[in-house]
Amino acid sequence: MAETTYVRTEMLPPKPPPPSQTGVVGWMRENLFDGWKNTLLTLVALYVVYALLSAALPWFLHAVWDADSLNECREVIKASWGPEADGACFAVIRDRWHQMLYGFYPQELYWRPNLAFVLMLVALSPVLFPNLPRRMLLFSLVYPFLGYWLLWGGTMWAPVSWALGFVLGYFAFVIVNDRGGTILAAIAAVIVPLLWWFFGAGPFADLVQSLIPISLTDVESRQFGGFMLSVTIGITGIVGSLPLGIILALGRQSNLLMVKSLSVGFIEFIRGVPLITLLFVASTLLNIFMPPGTNFDIILRVVIMVTLFSAAYVAEVVRGGLAALPKGQYEAAAALGLDYWKSMRLVILPQALKIAIPGIVSTFIGLFKDTTLVSIIGLMDPIGLTNAIRANAEWQGIIWELYGFVALVFWIFCFSMSRYSMYLESRLETGHR
Repeated sequence: MAETTYVRTEMLPPKPPPPSQTGVVGWMRENLFDGWKNTLLTLVALYVVYALLSAALPWFLHAVWDADSLNECREVIKASWGPEADGACFAVIRDRWHQMLYGFYPQELYWRPNLAFVLMLVALSPVLFPNLPRRMLLFSLVYPFLGYWLLWGGTMWAPVSWALGFVLGYFAFVIVNDRGGTILAAIAAVIVPLLWWFFGAGPFADLVQSLIPISLTDVESRQFGGFMLSVTIGITGIVGSLPLGIILALGRQSNLLMVKSLSVGFIEFIRGVPLITLLFVASTLLNIFMPPGTNFDIILRVVIMVTLFSAAYVAEVVRGGLAALPKGQYEAAAALGLDYWKSMRLVILPQALKIAIPGIVSTFIGLFKDTTLVSIIGLMDPIGLTNAIRANAEWQGIIWELYGFVALVFWIFCFSMSRYSMYLESRLETGHR
């Protein structure tokens, strides 16, 4: 009788998973139709998407890009798609794009804001991406003065004289710190540049200009507008408010009563006042406190107020990051023999800022969107220009195309900041997921 074996002598090859569990079908079953509740929500969402697309797609598909007025747009749409058809009149964007981007900046000088924008990206790149050569940070320090000169024009020696104020402040800090302590050094670092800017910068610039005349055509601030104005105010406010907010956060936690009181008073006052009130103060009241005959540029006044406003909120976000650190980190820094500033720079602040990244970026996004408030004080930002374009007889009655264009550009900027925030968080991640 033959012997029967019930033990398999070779392994069977693995079978592929069922088609319903892989690919697009598997993803849909897991994410869209996993149970009757999920299925119901999916069907409702699909209906909403269908209703929106059925109303919006014809509006985009019937769009007109080449016309000289809104009435001409409507005539082209009716002639092409029927008397009842409706469509977008993007011809207004094609006709006024330069005004939306540059405001009333002279057309023959467009190369200056274009160059300033490209150089701004170069200056920000070593700050945003630390893998780039550190020597590029020297250009980042120079760019604010170079960018101002490109945008506003005038003598090149005016921004150079302003930059010398910071150099003098640095040397004043170093010299006094070696002899009189940190507090006196900080006071000297503030007083020396102010004295230079009030009494020495102007005569110095005039003297050097008379010897080496280098200048660009002057452009007044009232000619600024559009997205160029929003980017100028937004980026300057963001760059200026971050270090100021960090200093205020550290000052609020200081053991020195005067420093803590000033920091708390400033933060609470700024956070308790709407930004639009500060902008009105900047546009109408700030010149009252300046010496007679002082021409304090309106955009500079707005930038100062926006920077101070954002710094107060950044300070609270950073303070939250500092409070989230365990006490052992402070004790470890002290155990290493680090003084206050070294412990903050090497141990505390890197960890606190990593924790505070989402809140800081949210504050910056809100700041960039709040630049549209300057239209209330007479500056022609994109919203102000939108109203001016709609007041023109040729484009009177157009709404969605202009506001949609403004919303799209703002979304691109804000979404880019959000994605960079996520990139920065992932790059600084040190824990286990």
